[in-house]
Amino acid sequence: MKDTDKFLASRRAFFGLAAGGLATAAAMRPAQAQMVQTSARIVVIGAGAAGTALVNRLVKRLEGADITILDPSAEHLYQPGLSLVAAGLKPASYTQSQTTDWLPAGITLIPEAAAAIDPIAKVVDTSGGQSLPYDFLIVAPGLVLDHDAIEGFSLDLVGTNGIGALYAGPQYAAKTWEAASRFTEEGGVGIFTRPATEMKCAGAPLKHTFLIEDIATRTAGAGKHEMHYAANNNSLFGVPIVSEKVRMLFEDRGITPHYSHVLKAVDAGRKIATFETPDGDAEMGYDYLHVIPPQRAPDVIRQSGLSWADKWTDQGWVEVDQQTLRHLRYPDIFALGDVAGVPKGKTAASVKWQVPVVEDHLVAAIEGRDASAVYDGYTSCPLITRVGRAMLIEFDYNNNLTPSFPGVIAPLEELWISWLMKEVALKATYNAMLRGKA
Repeated sequence: MKDTDKFLASRRAFFGLAAGGLATAAAMRPAQAQMVQTSARIVVIGAGAAGTALVNRLVKRLEGADITILDPSAEHLYQPGLSLVAAGLKPASYTQSQTTDWLPAGITLIPEAAAAIDPIAKVVDTSGGQSLPYDFLIVAPGLVLDHDAIEGFSLDLVGTNGIGALYAGPQYAAKTWEAASRFTEEGGVGIFTRPATEMKCAGAPLKHTFLIEDIATRTAGAGKHEMHYAANNNSLFGVPIVSEKVRMLFEDRGITPHYSHVLKAVDAGRKIATFETPDGDAEMGYDYLHVIPPQRAPDVIRQSGLSWADKWTDQGWVEVDQQTLRHLRYPDIFALGDVAGVPKGKTAASVKWQVPVVEDHLVAAIEGRDASAVYDGYTSCPLITRVGRAMLIEFDYNNNLTPSFPGVIAPLEELWISWLMKEVALKATYNAMLRGKA
């Protein structure tokens, strides 16, 4: 078969799979039953992926409900795109839209943050001084990037002194590429970090490492760069079989892993990074340093008594049942997305499967019946390994690989079609999810 024929066949297969995946997702939605009549007051904290997707579904299920969503940000971020921006593959605008672009008619948006939650009185106080009583509360405010936990680091440094930090937002992802591109052209020592806390999209540190190594090799040539990856524990990925695959790729491409190395301080002037290790502090010099800070629940969650008391105590994730996402002590509260205290699930792909579960249990509670939907921990990570290649990693709470296209897309193979899933299809699926259609 000619190369052109192969390309066209692969392209047809990809778009067929993408369309089939969207159709499957739509088919898995509950059949649209008769609208449920209710006067329930529902407050949603957070208009990110989780909160927005849920309210778009609820307005199609509940007639007469009083739905209010709180979020101080006028901008909605397509966060899966930040890794592409930080590698110079997309502009910052690729990740940006307006919060109001995605919200349905018939709900109330209050552009303020939640300042306090009283789960006994069932009231949320806003940063603007409003008090909102609720019958059901959805907690989906995302998480907080704790940059202050790293001594000597501030966001003002991003883009200068060889420092990148793509998680902080579109403008910082673009500045990250400014620093990373100089490294790819000039060579030197690159260090890529991962925090010790739970984090959103745990594959992102690896994506950035792989992309910058690939671009550097294409730009300055092999042998001009020394690449180091600082892992937070003795693994490179939470799923053992994937961790081993990453280790093999690192070995093949000359990327040195440093296990149980957690970034604790940066001396930008001297270009020295200090890591906490089991053997004491260790210093490493760098020409490029990518910083991903510790990540925690917002203070309002931690101060409200909604957090786990016996685990993640330094991070404050909401105490929920991992299958229903319902609070274990306050049954009228659910948590979604990054803030939910479950073993997996801080990705947009997880949100896609969490939202229908919360919808099912919330509507059932309003109707006074039992619900059956279960979240099994599904998480997806299109793990980019090169420009134009990725592994489509999907797994559940038990670290079982759960491929959506078994026999067609091998999860541990670097494929062009998996790259397109990330670079093309994922955003369309994400946008459909926001609209409540996937």
